[in-house]
Amino acid sequence: MSNKNFGYHTEADEVAAYFENEIKEKTVLITGCTWGGLGAEAARVVSKHHAGLVIVAGRKQEALDDTIQKIKAETPSANLRSLIIDLASLESVRHAAAEVNAYSEAIDVLINNAAIMASPYHITKDGFEAQFGTNHIGPFLFTNLILPKILASTTGAPRIINVSSLGHAFSPIRFDDPFFDNGKAYHKFAAYGQSKTSNILFALELAKRYKSQGLVAFSLHPGRIQTNLGRDLRPADFAEPIKDYEGNVYDTTGVEFKSISAGTSTHIVAAFDPNIASRSGSYLVSCQLAMDEARPYAKDEAQAERLWTLSEGIIGQRF
Repeated sequence: MSNKNFGYHTEADEVAAYFENEIKEKTVLITGCTWGGLGAEAARVVSKHHAGLVIVAGRKQEALDDTIQKIKAETPSANLRSLIIDLASLESVRHAAAEVNAYSEAIDVLINNAAIMASPYHITKDGFEAQFGTNHIGPFLFTNLILPKILASTTGAPRIINVSSLGHAFSPIRFDDPFFDNGKAYHKFAAYGQSKTSNILFALELAKRYKSQGLVAFSLHPGRIQTNLGRDLRPADFAEPIKDYEGNVYDTTGVEFKSISAGTSTHIVAAFDPNIASRSGSYLVSCQLAMDEARPYAKDEAQAERLWTLSEGIIGQRF
């Protein structure tokens, strides 16, 4: 069966079975691995299809232990390792990166999956607006700190996958005010949109900067899925029409929900499909390359470079 047949309803297991030879023996690091979410599902299927080592990362040890236990119940031979990382704390990110850099193994695939969505205004431990801080700044720092470990992959094609969202349509990068005037100008969907636009632009810039070293990077929209990601959303949030940064109503009626497994299938395509490697930097939707579905500002190379510089300035470190 051709992978061209993968689409909206394709489940992660089917994709992982198809790309089993690509998954086999690889070391895969996935953030946001609480059971019931996309990260844990990605960890489950790559473990089942013979990844060499799967590093499940998240904020709470007990949540990671739960995920590991459930994966091992299905695949007793799975080789799993937990990594504590709180992306809302640069100190935690640096600590986690140091731990990864001390591993004997190189990292073949990094899936930046963890995120928060449309949360009420709050700040990270370092004082950044939380959605931008957790969904972009934390992963930006972590990825760059472990990049030598990723580039050391002996597979010849290390990959970095950023899980973005169709929600990037809510907002471009607010270069002049990324933190919403310390909350005074805050709009939770615009803040979510900015963070998801960042995920796409970050993949684009990684692809450009490290192409000569064999790195492949992608971003993706997993679909509309009911996971614990929406924990801050209330029915009232959808009582009013959701508007994008220009005030256009964002219509979500009629969008069919995907299962957790169907939502994770695009992660697996992005991480392992050898046929798309030449399209590094692209955005995927429903298992297919879908650059035409990314907003113009989310695929603008000048904005990608500008975001990189902004991110370095926020962290106070250049890469």
